[in-house]
Amino acid sequence: MWPMVQKEVRELRRDKRTVAMLVGLPLILLVVFGYAANFDVTEIPTAVYGQGADQVTGQLPDLFVVDTIDPGGDTATAEQALVDGRANVGIVTGDQTTALVDGSSLFTAQTAAAALAQAPGSIDVEILFNPDLQTSWVMVPALIGLIMAFIGTIVTSLGLVRERQAGTIEQLAVMPFRPSDVIVGKIAPYFGLAYLDMVVVTVLGAVLFGVPFQGSVMLFGIGAAVFLLAVLGLGVLISTVSQNQGQAVQAAMFVMLPQILLSGMIFPLESMPWGVRWIGYLLPLTYFVDLSGGIMLRGAGLPALWIPFVVLAVMAVLILGAAILRFRRELAPDTTRSNHKAEDADGIAVA
Repeated sequence: MWPMVQKEVRELRRDKRTVAMLVGLPLILLVVFGYAANFDVTEIPTAVYGQGADQVTGQLPDLFVVDTIDPGGDTATAEQALVDGRANVGIVTGDQTTALVDGSSLFTAQTAAAALAQAPGSIDVEILFNPDLQTSWVMVPALIGLIMAFIGTIVTSLGLVRERQAGTIEQLAVMPFRPSDVIVGKIAPYFGLAYLDMVVVTVLGAVLFGVPFQGSVMLFGIGAAVFLLAVLGLGVLISTVSQNQGQAVQAAMFVMLPQILLSGMIFPLESMPWGVRWIGYLLPLTYFVDLSGGIMLRGAGLPALWIPFVVLAVMAVLILGAAILRFRRELAPDTTRSNHKAEDADGIAVA
């Protein structure tokens, strides 16, 4: 039995990816669930409008962080602030003070409604974009991104690894293909499949759960395409650094787990400490969750969502560029070996 134990220990020492999975994953889960798994919202961006804006601002609980005080604003101004994502709560003063709450941010809206009910004075609370605070209305736009990220990262990561295991990677090296041609050829089918899934899930979400689609379909489609390019690039990049499908799946899980937990899909980013929250701002799914919820529920346009669009576009360019460079390096040695083999064969033939 002892020789078998020694054999397994030696194999584990050689398989650094498995050791990293066994040691690193529990640590990641501990940190994430210890700090990030928090539904408590401690800060709510708020805008106050109307002649009594200054007076009402002084009566609000500390939970409401007032970024805008506009005595000349009205209900339409408050609604636009919520649509643009500049505030989660817009309070309009007058004969009757009304608080408009952005229902597309579920936990923030629930916290805000409860706090306003206990605030001094009489404040009517009106929930916009998700009047009944239904969880499905918030989760479906996020699930669309999760499904595309799953196909783009995990399924695509097996693409080039399959070529390597099948022994066809050297054939790709000697063919008249540029690395970018191979990458595009690899991700094109997955892009089409993931995009089709996106359409199906969006339609089913509207039919089965009554999730509204308030914004531009074209804008949503463009945003989904840019997001897909980013996650497909991640999948290809993972495949270029993996020797087999097991390693590819392990690496893909390392990438997917933070996106599920730290993107704001489940736990609100606002409730996370900055020591963990900054990771969420490096993840593509974070920006697609913001983009899809803004378009579908709030009807937001490009002026309100240009930041997630730009960030996703930059991510797509950087990740796909890194994947192409990595694949070019991988093909170069294979090409050299193939040339040496050809030279040896010519030498033998001449002899």
